Amino acid sequence: MATVANAKRLVIKIGSALLVDRHSGQLRADWLRALVEDVARIRTRGTDVILVSSGSIALGRRLLGLPAEELSLEQSQAAAAVGQIQLARAYAEALATHGITAAQVLVTLEDSADRRRYLNSRATLEQLLRLGAVPIVNENDTVATDEIRYGDNDRMAAQVAVTAGADQLILLSDVDGFYTANPAHDPSAKRFDVIDAITPEIEAMAGEAGSGLSKGGMKTKLMAARTATAAGCDMAITEGSGLHPVRALEEGAPATWFTAQGDPQQKRKQWIAAMKPKGRFVVDAGAASALGRGSSLLPAGVVSVSGRFGRGDAVELADETGRALGQGLTRYDMADATRILGRRSAEIKELLGYPARGPLIHRDDMAI
Repeated sequence: MATVANAKRLVIKIGSALLVDRHSGQLRADWLRALVEDVARIRTRGTDVILVSSGSIALGRRLLGLPAEELSLEQSQAAAAVGQIQLARAYAEALATHGITAAQVLVTLEDSADRRRYLNSRATLEQLLRLGAVPIVNENDTVATDEIRYGDNDRMAAQVAVTAGADQLILLSDVDGFYTANPAHDPSAKRFDVIDAITPEIEAMAGEAGSGLSKGGMKTKLMAARTATAAGCDMAITEGSGLHPVRALEEGAPATWFTAQGDPQQKRKQWIAAMKPKGRFVVDAGAASALGRGSSLLPAGVVSVSGRFGRGDAVELADETGRALGQGLTRYDMADATRILGRRSAEIKELLGYPARGPLIHRDDMAI
């Protein structure tokens, strides 16, 4: 069974009902400080941490004097615009006490559905983690319409875990795991410690749920588990209202772990390998050898480009004899890739008029 102590990259989802007191509408400052202490401790052992946090609408609605009942889309967006400032400040101040920089990342469903935006999001998260920051991710409620919303942070957290290549995801919830039935209504309901496969029987056990501040229920958590585990990420559901909820999970607090199907890097490469390529890069012998050793593809090693592709599309890789080497996601579109083929990376800015986005294909975006 997965344990938090083994995580290399951890995503923690925090719901509104945990972060904001449902009666007063105030931030639960003591709870946030305790959570951040957990985060700081986890980071000392080399684990990257990303937080996916609800709370902006719940905080903003009080400041704007909006009613407690369900808000319209326009009211929610207004509340988010006000509350997001409060939320970001709270995280920044709490993390700063441990010498950690907070970064705000706002996303919509479009950012994962569109491959170019997906690559941008992935690159941003990678850079922030490399620089030692803790990304605080939330849905961009001020601009997202119903058509481009995740609608719940369980599924968004799973997609963030996939995008970032996380190997563990923790959903801090108001329940301590996944049960055979709703334990609030069925005293005979039993909690699963581990679920290795999401079967139709498991799906039938998911009931409607949600507190006054949270839209998510067990069905959305199951959808999140399906997304995360398919990408090689273990996922836990655990009760998070007490202080130090992540430490409690590490110390054996009740939870349900959904088992990953493989590891994130392996699953990502399988995903890339299954794509239909829209173009082809032919590389020289030196580049072919370097790719075989796990290197990224640089423009200098490319001898020809063909096809019709945009940034983020899959392209086939082949050597000069025509032998297929694999495929990957290009960081440049057809026109720009053609302009820089065979050239050194230092020349890219002069040739294209903007700084290089790194290699043509990064090794993490390649299946050889």
